[in-house]
Amino acid sequence: QVQLVESGGGLVQAGDSLRLSCAASGRTFSRYTMGWFRQAPGKEREFVAAISWSGGSTYFGDSVKGRFTISRANAKNTVFLQMDSLRPEDTAVYYCAAGSGWPAVYDYWGQGTQVMVSS
Repeated sequence: QVQLVESGGGLVQAGDSLRLSCAASGRTFSRYTMGWFRQAPGKEREFVAAISWSGGSTYFGDSVKGRFTISRANAKNTVFLQMDSLRPEDTAVYYCAAGSGWPAVYDYWGQGTQVMVSS
C-alpha cells in the first residue's frame, strides 16, 4: 500500500514556474514508476509525465514537452514536477500516481493539488 500526498500548487501568472511535490509513504517507493496527471474542469484526465523507478527514464505528454521536468528522490520518497513557462491552459488539478511497469499501470493516486495560471 502506498499513500501519496501532493503539494506545491497555487495561483501564478502565465510564464511563471511552479514545483509540485508528491510525498509517498511506505518503504517500497523506489520500486514504483511515478507519474503526474492533470484534470481541468469539464475535461478528461490527461497524462503529464512519468519517471521510471530508477529515474533513468522519463516521458512527457505532448502539451508539456520542453516546459515540464519530472524527477525523484528515492531516499526521500518524493517525486517532483517542475513546471516552467506556465500557460493558462495548464490550469488543472494535478495528481500524483504510483504504478508498475513501463509504460505503467497506476494503482495508487493522491488527492491532487490545484494549479491555476492567470493570463
